[in-house]
Amino acid sequence: MATDWKTSLNLPKTPFPMKANLTQREPEMLARWEKEGIYKRIQEARKEAPVFSFHDGPPYANGHIHLGHALNKILKDFVVKSRSMSGYRVTYRPGWDCHGLPIELQIEKEQGRKVRDMEIHAFRKACRAYAEKFIEAQRKEFVRLGVFGEWENPYKTMEYSYEAAIASSFIQCFQKGYAYKGMKSVQWCIHCETALAEAEVEYQEHTSPTVHVAFPLAPGQEKKLPEGVPGDAKAVIWTTTPWTLPANLAIAFHPDFVYVAAKCGNEHYIVAEALLPAFLEETGLKGEAVAKFRGAQLEGVRFRHPFLDRDSAGILATYVTSDTGTGCVHTAPGHGQEDYISGVKYGLPILSPVDGKGIFLKEVEHFSGQNVFDANPKVIELLRQKGALLHSGTLRHSYPHCWRCKNPLIFRATKQWFMQMEHDELRQRALEAIDATKWVPPWGRNRIYGMVENRPDWCVSRQRKWGVPITVASCASCEESVREQSFFDKVVKQINERGAGIWWEGDASRFLPKGYACPKCGGTKFVLETDILDVWFDSGVSHRAVLNDENHPWPSEIYLEGSDQHRGWFHTSLLTALMLNGSPPYKQVVTHGFVLDGEGRAMSKSMGNVIAPEEVVKKAGAEILRLWVSMVDYRDDVRFSWDLIGRNSEAYLKIRNTLRYLLGNLYDFDPARDMAAPEAMGELDRYILLLLDRLIERVTKAYEEMAFHVVYHETLQFCAVTLSAFYLDILKDRLYCSKADWPERRSAQTVLYRCADALLRLLAPVLPFTMEEAWGQLSGRECPSVHMALFPKPVGLSDDGLTERWEKLRAIRDIVNKALEEARRRGEIGKSLEAKVVLRAGDESVMELLESHRGILPDVFIVSSVEIQRVDGSETAAEVLPALGEKCQRCWVVTTQPQAVEGGPLCPRCARATQ
Repeated sequence: MATDWKTSLNLPKTPFPMKANLTQREPEMLARWEKEGIYKRIQEARKEAPVFSFHDGPPYANGHIHLGHALNKILKDFVVKSRSMSGYRVTYRPGWDCHGLPIELQIEKEQGRKVRDMEIHAFRKACRAYAEKFIEAQRKEFVRLGVFGEWENPYKTMEYSYEAAIASSFIQCFQKGYAYKGMKSVQWCIHCETALAEAEVEYQEHTSPTVHVAFPLAPGQEKKLPEGVPGDAKAVIWTTTPWTLPANLAIAFHPDFVYVAAKCGNEHYIVAEALLPAFLEETGLKGEAVAKFRGAQLEGVRFRHPFLDRDSAGILATYVTSDTGTGCVHTAPGHGQEDYISGVKYGLPILSPVDGKGIFLKEVEHFSGQNVFDANPKVIELLRQKGALLHSGTLRHSYPHCWRCKNPLIFRATKQWFMQMEHDELRQRALEAIDATKWVPPWGRNRIYGMVENRPDWCVSRQRKWGVPITVASCASCEESVREQSFFDKVVKQINERGAGIWWEGDASRFLPKGYACPKCGGTKFVLETDILDVWFDSGVSHRAVLNDENHPWPSEIYLEGSDQHRGWFHTSLLTALMLNGSPPYKQVVTHGFVLDGEGRAMSKSMGNVIAPEEVVKKAGAEILRLWVSMVDYRDDVRFSWDLIGRNSEAYLKIRNTLRYLLGNLYDFDPARDMAAPEAMGELDRYILLLLDRLIERVTKAYEEMAFHVVYHETLQFCAVTLSAFYLDILKDRLYCSKADWPERRSAQTVLYRCADALLRLLAPVLPFTMEEAWGQLSGRECPSVHMALFPKPVGLSDDGLTERWEKLRAIRDIVNKALEEARRRGEIGKSLEAKVVLRAGDESVMELLESHRGILPDVFIVSSVEIQRVDGSETAAEVLPALGEKCQRCWVVTTQPQAVEGGPLCPRCARATQ
């Protein structure tokens, strides 16, 4: 009966399966983590460690998560887990943004526009319930991704304590002089019926009507005209908003531009000289200049409105440009930001005869009761009837739209609350803080710097119901604001106890001291503000509400969000922090790009290219999604497709199977008993430890720099190339065929153990489920969970030329492998152990290298024997010949020294191993 030599081999054994079955195992691991309280156990393990403060930017509690959310939360989880494993105590308290227009619109969508007339407390209750529903939905979806945190204790902007923090923060801004109420022209959404801040405005392509309109000189103004300009001259404006002409009060000229009076038939038109050719071409008129003058000479000259019984003043403004239009700018102070500034400068009325729905007021002649956009063609027709229209057309251009309803906006002058950018040098301090902050990627600095440098005062009031009220009362007689501190204290206290809804439960007397009178006029009746705060203020003060204890100290080390937050959360957090605390709330700001489809297009339902995270998790597992996040360079826009998921699944299997092989060959290894000292190891084993040290250094540095794609590529390369394709391939014979406790096998197992231990730790932030599963199979582990462990430290071996020698040997191995493959293709050999390799080298240093490693070369090349020959020339070549001798029945090496034993001949090594 033939001997079964297989039973004498040290073949791998491990319960760690080859098949990941992630969609089943991940939920089981989540249940285990929840039962064991993994997050609290990590915190306990780090209780004496230095704190790394990390503050979560709150996603909006509206709908299920999308891939952008998944990218964001997984990146944050990489930071939290890697900083924890770097030896810090990191607390991650997730948050949600709950107030504002998007939820109001959803309630309206579900229940109809009738909700606008719903009793306010009932309406706010419906909004709160909607937010709670999606907080719970998103919480489960984030947890399913393997994200650790205080999920049982998130912060919510609609919590009473948080609402009190919002109110308190606004009050402090008000008391410090930053917040003020004023009449200004602001971006207004006529569909959402509210003012918007810069952060809520998106620019999209839009087609607008264009008109060239002639404004005749007002009677009696002839003598004010510059010399040579005929008394019948008309100033020509060009605009893309004809509907704003009923609010026109002035025409702006650039003081330094040269203007002309052009004779066109029997008419004379005033336009900028630089724009005269374009004006003539667009209108189809023919003419030439008969007078030239500076724009400054038209200041104070009055022109007649083309269809209303009033004059338009000639004013000067340096914002007038010479690239489009006529150089004569239609000015309606109630319908434009620059127009408003000019109106204030020249003392013009801030005329804005349009209501919140975009309807002209009843006193507007010709257009009363009409929607402003619907009125455009009617305005053009009226201009034509009055003989004032020189030309009309259309223009495709970038136009402001509402960030939520996506409809075009208008400028509308209303009384709003603002944060003053110039008060206490807020703008300058913000710019200095931006320069003192580290921005990743670096271009983020320039983006937010330009926004802050040029932004207007921040409009913080909204004409909505679901939010925190602007907690200011004013005298009903003189409109003087109440500044009594006891009033504010009582408001904040009641909000903290019962929520912001208390503001709408009665009049101001509830919060005022008994007998309180207006210090300015003595009035005793007071009115409460009806507007709520901008939701960007809500989230912008999250640092004040959350970074307030030893686990969440001020400031946060890192803010990490999408690149759109330069105008959003990064921006408003910075301004509020400077107003309230005098310093920025973060030390470093990291931004990621948007998720695009595989062809680089934005994902949208209309294109049918949206892939939900839930769909990916159900099909492939959260680990594959996390591996994708680590693979891409998040600092730019990133692509996502099922093809990429397939490639990541393949990469995952390479990592998993490498770990499985490592664990399988450690089944009888006790690190406390069997660990080999580096000085007792052979060169190959020490070389792999040197490569492992390099991996540890590179990966831990990559985590420190948040270069997670480097983590992915370095670890995958180490698993697939350094280990699987090289070291483990060579090692099989030594691991399987040596006697279990031989020093050379224990040396190899020591290297495998160090590699397994290091890889499990290094990959734990990226693949938390898999590394935890594998950690449970690692003998001698220092703690019950890999997430409680620290990153590995390098062994610290000295190189002494070892790496260079083995890089050369690996290059020679590639030459041999190519020769073996060619011989196999020719049918000269089957398995590589059937071969003898003849190496021919002419280079003296190569010969020395080969001679000094002669004994290990057959193992390195996985052949039965190697012959070395010196030849002329510098090239190293390999010839493959059939090995001579007998095949060992145990290890299959062809040996020239067969040992006759029962069951067939064995090589000398196997004969000793089986004694």
